[in-house]
Amino acid sequence: MKTTKEKATSKPKKASVAVKEVKSKRVTAIKSGPSEEEVREKAKEIYNERVARGVHGTAEEDWLKAENFFTVRKK
Repeated sequence: MKTTKEKATSKPKKASVAVKEVKSKRVTAIKSGPSEEEVREKAKEIYNERVARGVHGTAEEDWLKAENFFTVRKK
């Protein structure tokens, strides 16, 4: 009696997904701008100067000015 072996269908390997994840991590590892800590320190500096002058503002404005400082300085 001849038995037929059913071909096992393998699920597609997820290697391509893993490779994409590794590639994306490599891209994010390349530093193109200031770190969050650098922006935070600059925002604190901007805040302290603003308060010393008695100018009204928000933390969000200080943060955006700090980010802008690094963007303009980079160019």
